[in-house]
Amino acid sequence: MFIQNGEAQLYTVDFGSSSRTILAHGGWIGSWELWTEPFTHLSKNWRTVAYDHRGSGVTISPTESITMENMVSDIFAVMDKLGIEKCVLAGESAGGMVVTNAVLQQPHRFEGLVLVDALLHNEAGSNDNFIQGLKASYEMACAGFVDACVPESEPNVSEIRSWGRKILARAASDSAIRLLDYSYGVDLRPSLASIQIPTLIFHGTQDAIVPQSESEFAASKIPNSTLHLFQGAGHVPTMTRPRELADEINNFFPNSR
Repeated sequence: MFIQNGEAQLYTVDFGSSSRTILAHGGWIGSWELWTEPFTHLSKNWRTVAYDHRGSGVTISPTESITMENMVSDIFAVMDKLGIEKCVLAGESAGGMVVTNAVLQQPHRFEGLVLVDALLHNEAGSNDNFIQGLKASYEMACAGFVDACVPESEPNVSEIRSWGRKILARAASDSAIRLLDYSYGVDLRPSLASIQIPTLIFHGTQDAIVPQSESEFAASKIPNSTLHLFQGAGHVPTMTRPRELADEINNFFPNSR
């Protein structure tokens, strides 16, 4: 389904019928598909909701509408349209910045937070070289990014990389670049100690995109948090370790309803 919020038409999926809900956000130009396999397991005892954020997947939105304010607003638009009063909110990579902002703005709407290899600050100029690569050869730069995200050597890793390249290929280059620089100067680290809801933090020990130290710092600041490391995993354990990730979410947020 498509949910309208301002000038954006947000492609949204909704699985399961539990009384508790987990709402997930992808990273950079990674669509909701990054959560497909964890949702396969979680939808057995959760209502699982996700959407293609602006600039990703099949969501329709002007490039200039990609702002932090709008990205956060989209979370609440999806929740309101689907009648979700409260939920566990999950974000992967750069999506971690968006979901954390949402929790900081309206903590009463959330029962928990899940961060997966999350980026929580964006220093100006940090992506300049990558942006130049995207401008020079978009397809090649995206392929290299996928390879860096998935350094694992599991038997199906080539299929996962192929899937990742197809996901990224749906995004236009101008949107991809906008999603790298729209949050320049945002730094949520000083606010992490104010997050009071239960927070589960994941990180792959072989992540070459976001340093493991970022998640370790977040876990040290968020009072009610747990850090789970995926040994040998890269940047997208939602795709390479989906069952383990889903099991950890179930264990951390027991179904007490």
